[in-house]
Amino acid sequence: MDKLENIFDLQEQLNLRIGVDMEKMNDDERANWILNYVRAMQQELAELTDSVPWKWWAKYQDFDKQNARVEIVDLFHFLISLAQVMGMSAEDVHEAYLKKNQVNHDRQESGYSKKDEDDSRHI
Repeated sequence: MDKLENIFDLQEQLNLRIGVDMEKMNDDERANWILNYVRAMQQELAELTDSVPWKWWAKYQDFDKQNARVEIVDLFHFLISLAQVMGMSAEDVHEAYLKKNQVNHDRQESGYSKKDEDDSRHI
């Protein structure tokens, strides 16, 4: 088992322990959990932001690298749960990442001077 598959398995176990069984969800429940995870990720992003001295007017702040690492891992928990709500496996995420990464490189090659609504539809 590779590392990403391991993380997906561990997250599924945690979600089941918490009472979130994605295999039994209908579309309304999936939509609700998407919103739950997006909101949770927004909060984790705010906590990550607070780990960095972003208040240029305040002199008391320090860069809390350890907490920043923890917040990034928290984001992974919710991001993987979000992928799982959408029925994506570790393999699905990997394949989609590779395709999207190529799209991003192609955009850079072309200068990304025009938005192409269809360049990611194959993912």
